Amino acid sequence: MIAGQCRNPFFLLFLLVITLLPIKKGNAQSFTREEFKDSVQNLPYFTIHKDNYFITGVPTNTSITSNSANAKYQISFKQLITRNALPWDTYLFATYSQKAFWDVYQESFPFREINFNPSIGVGKAIFDKNDRLKGIGSINFEHESNGRDSIFSRSWNRLNVEYVTNFNYKIIVRGKLWLPFAYKEGNSDILNYRGLGEIQLSYEMKPNKLYFEVLLGKGLTWDTKGTFRPRIYYNPFEKNESNQYFMLEWYVGQAESLMDYQAFTSMVRIGYVIKSNELNFLKGK
Repeated sequence: MIAGQCRNPFFLLFLLVITLLPIKKGNAQSFTREEFKDSVQNLPYFTIHKDNYFITGVPTNTSITSNSANAKYQISFKQLITRNALPWDTYLFATYSQKAFWDVYQESFPFREINFNPSIGVGKAIFDKNDRLKGIGSINFEHESNGRDSIFSRSWNRLNVEYVTNFNYKIIVRGKLWLPFAYKEGNSDILNYRGLGEIQLSYEMKPNKLYFEVLLGKGLTWDTKGTFRPRIYYNPFEKNESNQYFMLEWYVGQAESLMDYQAFTSMVRIGYVIKSNELNFLKGK
């Protein structure tokens, strides 16, 4: 009942944000096929994948104590294995992400849970009829687990299809669908909370200064189980050469961690983030 009362306004907010976003193209231009190939050749093989962050905060749906407040951090990187050795201009990559929940307000600073998330996949840039960059697609195998055994073990595997494109040069949309397998033991109902996909929208409100992002996922059941995660990124520095921001995050829903994926969470956290820029190609030049 609590989840249902809290979530419905968030879905309405998500729809309102999409409706109000501007769709004007602006002055930026998409990369041509040759410009994209040249730029990829200059990329380092080892880069950031997802955001790397350390944030801390409190719940909004229960009392604030040393047990309910915590910190969350993520480390994520990507290794480009090949650039142009595969057919059809595809490339091979591997990623690794690690997300930890840390009870920093308790006396012994215990780690509540660590989730491990490696993947390997194949990516390809998609171009329109004018040979301008339209989006980036990928197919990858992904594993996620909490590294524990016995009754505390939580893990699942999935084959993902992902596509990222831009509405205009300020709005980037990422859609991800997955086919899960080998997940029945320990968390047989996880799809009721994670569903079969998610969508993420990122809006550049002020270049290299202010971003708004929202992630939305829906479980397979007809109720309101799922995820709503808005974020605001702000860069207070004169120069932002290292892509550093402060981030405000509100996580609402289930499945924030694997161990307690069935539990409803409403957490507001703030902290430091090194923002991923691997999709900057879609912002144009």
